[in-house]
Amino acid sequence: MTEAPVATQSKCKVLVADDEQVIANTLAIILNRAGFEARAVYSGEDVLKALDSFQPDMLITDVIMTGITGIEAAIATRQRMPQCKVLLFSGQAATAGLLEKARHEGHEFEVLAKPVHPNDLLAKLRG
Repeated sequence: MTEAPVATQSKCKVLVADDEQVIANTLAIILNRAGFEARAVYSGEDVLKALDSFQPDMLITDVIMTGITGIEAAIATRQRMPQCKVLLFSGQAATAGLLEKARHEGHEFEVLAKPVHPNDLLAKLRG
């Protein structure tokens, strides 16, 4: 008689995007230490490139980035991976207009204010 293989629970994969590399790297380190499998990228374009190889369960992205904004990356991520949760964060007032435009186009996102405290972020991810 053979035993059934034990199912291993995979870690929640989180892709963190911020054009401020220190922020992206720090959040990824915090998430990895908290038991997530996190990867940092530094632009909206990098988010789209990472989707095929990393396939995150969650995208955490800054809203204001040069090139593809975090909102544009979030919309593209949801189109390619509808099961991927999205959490935006921003410290800039210009975010409101971009969020309103996305809402008008039928996209709703949760937003955390920068700087985000690691405990608040972890509570959000686990909640």
